Amino acid sequence: MTMSDPLGDMLTRVRNGQQAGKKTIECPFSRLRENVCKVLEDEGFIRGYKVIELEGNKKDLQIQLKYTEGQGVIRQINRVSKPGRRVYTNVKTMPRFYNGLGVLVVSTPQGIMADHKARAANVGGEILCRVF
Repeated sequence: MTMSDPLGDMLTRVRNGQQAGKKTIECPFSRLRENVCKVLEDEGFIRGYKVIELEGNKKDLQIQLKYTEGQGVIRQINRVSKPGRRVYTNVKTMPRFYNGLGVLVVSTPQGIMADHKARAANVGGEILCRVF
């Protein structure tokens, strides 16, 4: 069966993995997921990620979750733009999540980046998810 929202699936795996106290989780590879993981790593929400080569020309993403004092670093992770309802914003109307403490992951013409980097580059785009 095909998956209608692969990025939403990855975010749910991260959320569930942190609630279960896992050190690493795995999900199927895609460039979109890899780029979102790169943003999460740059912003300090995950320790890192690795691309694992599987047989039959397939790949997996292995995501290393991050904890401080036994609590997950990610307190909230939500999908904003869904397949049934895309959410776009320009740089002037881009919302701030938790007054700038949270991060919006935005897909722009210059690539996937955090909201503060999109504001600095003066570009808008599709809001993929928000993380706090």
